[in-house]
Formats: sequence, C-alpha cells, structure tokens
Amino acid sequence: MSQLMSDAQVIQRVLDHVDAKTTDLSDTIWREPVENYRSQERFEQEMELFRRLPLVYCPSAALPEAGSYVARTLAGVPLVAVRGEDGVVRAFHNACRHRGMILAEGDGNARSLICRYHAWAYGLDGRLRYVPGEEGFPGLDKDAHGLVPVLAQERGGLIFVTIKEPISSGALEGLPDLIAPGQAVFEYSSFEDDANWKLLLETSMEGYHIKALHNKTFYPYGFDNLNVVETYGTNSRIVFPFRRIEKLRDKPVEEWRADGMLTHVYQLFPNTRLAILSNHYLLVILEPVSVSRSRWVIYRLRTPAANETAEDIEKSKRDAAFVRDNGVVEDREAARGIQQGMAGDGNTHFTFGRFEKAAVHFHQNLRAHLDMLAQR
Repeated sequence: MSQLMSDAQVIQRVLDHVDAKTTDLSDTIWREPVENYRSQERFEQEMELFRRLPLVYCPSAALPEAGSYVARTLAGVPLVAVRGEDGVVRAFHNACRHRGMILAEGDGNARSLICRYHAWAYGLDGRLRYVPGEEGFPGLDKDAHGLVPVLAQERGGLIFVTIKEPISSGALEGLPDLIAPGQAVFEYSSFEDDANWKLLLETSMEGYHIKALHNKTFYPYGFDNLNVVETYGTNSRIVFPFRRIEKLRDKPVEEWRADGMLTHVYQLFPNTRLAILSNHYLLVILEPVSVSRSRWVIYRLRTPAANETAEDIEKSKRDAAFVRDNGVVEDREAARGIQQGMAGDGNTHFTFGRFEKAAVHFHQNLRAHLDMLAQR
C-alpha cells in the first residue's frame, strides 16, 4: 500500500505554500527529445511496452454484475473483459476460435458470448460451450478451443489487464484504493484527437499552466503553479487546491476536510489518470492509435457519498459538464497545438522544469521501462 499524505497533511502543505508563495519541486529537470513524440519506431516500442504492463482497462463499476462485459482495443489488441457467475473478472482476446470474428462490441450484459458469424458460443469463463452442427468438425476438442485469456486483475476499484508476460508491476506498485464499491458510472464517452498520447497525458501533470491556459475557467477558483506532488512507484498524485482552502485556517485541524477544497489527480503509469473532483470522479484512459493520434476512453463516476437523488445526480452532471466543456477542451487544444508545432524543426527537445515534477517522474519511468524492454 502506498504511503500518501493524509488530507490534513496535504492541506497544511498547501497553506504553507500559499504563505511562502512556493510549490512542490522536482529534484531535476528533464529534456525529452521531440523525436520521441513523432518516431514510428519509438511508437512501436511503446506499444510493445503497453502489452507488457498491467494497464487500466475500465473501472470495476463498468462490470457491476455477472454477465457484464466491456469490449475495446487495448494497445492495439481487441479484448473483452467480463464478470463471471463467480464474481471474478476475466479478460480474453476478442476473437472467435473458429474463424476469428470479434465476439463483442461496446458494453452490455450477456449470459454467453456468441459469434454472430456462425453462432459458436462461449461461457463467461471463456470455455467453448456450443458449436452448431458439431458433426461437421470431427475430433474437435472443445476444451482446447476456449477463448484465449489475458491476465485480468481487479485492484482499488479498477480492472487491470496485461496482454503479455509483464516486465514490471507498473501502476500496481503501491496502488491505493481509489474507487469505492458502489460508486456508479453515470457517463461514458470515447473520441479521438490528433495528438500523441503523451502530449494529452502531460496536460494534467502540473499546475504551472493554470493561469495561462485556464485563465477564465479553472484559475478564478484555483491557484497558479501551486501543487502538492507525491510519487509512489511509477505513479504520482498531484493535488490542485481551490482558493477557498484558506477558510480552513480558522478551523481546528480535526475539522479539516478535502471535499470542495482539493482536487486529487492520480497518474497511473503509463496512460491513465483519475481525477477526484468536487462532485464526481473522472477516469481517463488514453489509448494510442498511431504516433500522432489517440483515443480517449472516459468514465465519469459518482462520488462515494453521492445518493441516487435528483439533486446529487444533477450535481454530478453539472460538475462533469464544467470540466468537460472548459478545462478538458483547453487541454486538448494545447496538446493538438503542440502536435502541429512538431511538424517543423523549432525544437529538438521539450524541457520539463522543476515545477513539472510529475511529468519528470513519468518520463523517467517510461525511459527506464523501455530500456528494460530493450534488454529482454
């Protein structure tokens, strides 16, 4: 289990930063070659790394009951994850063992996975259950023709999938419990952007850009370049405080609460972030499509304290709409702008300074893992 600071400790550090006009700093700067964002060879190395790490596939809440399934592409590989009758989540290559047709699309609930080409049927455990006209396949060993599994692990309210033999525990090292049982998904969306996945990911790794990029959206409520940043394993947690946190100065420490005062953004290596906002949780998975294009996979969940009342539902929707239509739009525009700028030779490298501690930590771990992969 990770040893992250308590809410009271974070709040005290924020107040100290406000008084001193400081922020958490990295021990070093990092210079990342621009070629690493536009090289096809580097992109293919990253995709192979993705297949050898536990990656966030979806929240546990997306598979709430037996038969619930989610099908999508992960690291370029079509997969399907399904919760079995025994409550265990399993993941498989999304391909029929007869002629390779994908079995499922999107999400839903089913008692079995049936190929719509020839109706071969598989149980929720992946076993081949039924073959129409089985006499046409003499000697068919059903036990040897089940769906091909990949490793699925349910940790901290998230489903992790590892496609090949892993080279490290990745995001699972020190992972805290992030999403509580019972938190419901109230919105799902997916779309693509013309930007390298790392450019899109980096937009949420620092608060150095808040005043410049989010001048009329986030900045009126928050601070510019004031963050608490913790690293644990390959991951990091960045805390973005609201200005109203200063109201806590007049309260005893035992009454300090993070709700409405802090936004926690967990960066889960390599391509996922979870933002804990005032009235909802925002889970973003950035799926690389090509060296210059990425797919967003987004789940929005209610907070642990939310009820199914009309008022709570409306709060969640308003909170989600503000983040989606303002800050996220601005971050996406910034990443696409960098992607366009890389068409020229204006930069040989990008510099991540001491204000960008989480981004430095990310690139250090990405480089180390790619080196590990090259040595295999």
